[in-house]
Amino acid sequence: MGWQSRTRSLQVFDTELSADSVEWCPLNQWSHILACGTYQLQKDQEETTVESTTPSRTGRLYLFKFQSQGSFTPPLTEIQRIDTPAILDLKWCHIPVCERPMLGMATARGEIQLHSLVDAQQSSCLEHVSSTELGPDRLALSLDWSTGRGESSDARVVSSDSTGSLSVLSLGEASLNVVSQWKAHDFEAWISAFSYWDTQLLYSGGDDCKLKGWDLRMGPSTPTFTSKRHSMGVCSIHSNPHREHVLATGSYDENVLLWDGRNMRQPLSETAVGGGVWRLKWHPTQEHLLLAACMHNDYHILHCKQAMDEGNEGPCPILASYILHNSLAYGADWSWLPLSSPPPSSPQEPAPACVEFTEPGGHLRIQYESPTASFDTSLEDDSGRYIPDHSPPPEKSTQPCPAPLPGLGDNSASMSCLLATCSFYDHMLHVWRWDWSPEEPETGSGTAETEPSPSS
Repeated sequence: MGWQSRTRSLQVFDTELSADSVEWCPLNQWSHILACGTYQLQKDQEETTVESTTPSRTGRLYLFKFQSQGSFTPPLTEIQRIDTPAILDLKWCHIPVCERPMLGMATARGEIQLHSLVDAQQSSCLEHVSSTELGPDRLALSLDWSTGRGESSDARVVSSDSTGSLSVLSLGEASLNVVSQWKAHDFEAWISAFSYWDTQLLYSGGDDCKLKGWDLRMGPSTPTFTSKRHSMGVCSIHSNPHREHVLATGSYDENVLLWDGRNMRQPLSETAVGGGVWRLKWHPTQEHLLLAACMHNDYHILHCKQAMDEGNEGPCPILASYILHNSLAYGADWSWLPLSSPPPSSPQEPAPACVEFTEPGGHLRIQYESPTASFDTSLEDDSGRYIPDHSPPPEKSTQPCPAPLPGLGDNSASMSCLLATCSFYDHMLHVWRWDWSPEEPETGSGTAETEPSPSS
């Protein structure tokens, strides 16, 4: 029995400003909540004086709820937008804070903001809780919570910034306090992350092409290791919350490396993905699945079991790719929300952006380059039907999968995942699904064949 991997676009939203971060809430009661952050450098600097030459960077924080309401209604609804400083990164705390979800935000003002999700009438909204400055003349570039396994009672935040520094902040009563700060990299420290299994351990990556480890028990004066295995700036790191010691890193060198944290001299595997790896996200429940946002080369789902279990130095198979963005692939996240509706059943060709499809009864027009300025891009046919239920289905896997891969899809089990991604210059947020299922046998054929992958 063959297996097939499909992606399908569900909705597209124009964020107006350049989108660079998207995060689904990890808490069960609020797993239908999605946050998206934007970043915009203001080109018109009429108010800039000789004494004040700092460029103006503005942003906007969007809050959405996801709800499948049938084929006539887009599933994503905007419930709030907040004008903010430019946003470089967003992360939800994995445990409730004061019994509510807490969103952390790294801004171009060099601060970490906290926003609490509260109930308001018949919906939810974010309330600003606190802002903690990391220091003057810097941009906060990333943040990570220590709560990645959902078990920590000691919630802390690590942040990296444009001066090459790292900051560790402790969470008090709904506010953050800087407890440690040090110079970690010669240039921008693009990314910082906790080891979710030992939250005294930190990792950081910088524009100096170095990946470093830190042990807070030993103090920040000397890293526990320095790796130059990446040949360009290191801009993404994520600790696997399901498998101890497993770490994924990505770089402008267009490679995803998997590591065993006990041996940082040589990676477990190296996978070329064809674009700078701005974000990496392990799946919420499937320990072998890794989502990669690859800047100039779209979004890819990697299957990492063989590398994790056997230390195979070869590349991880790419199970699926999402190619409908027209700009730099920056933000990416898996949803914790289960999908109950079945995947598309009829095999069709993938739908490229900015083309027109003709069907009996109407035409489908997808406009990504010049979308409507202030609300969802309208994906409808002439009858007003919502496109995803009638559109060409998804791009197939970049590699055919003739049999279930170990650790995924065993025992003829199908799997469907909800994802969100955002791209920069076209300021687009996409919500899409990935379906992994047995290939249905063709009529009159005794065996099922996997359909060939489309060329990218």
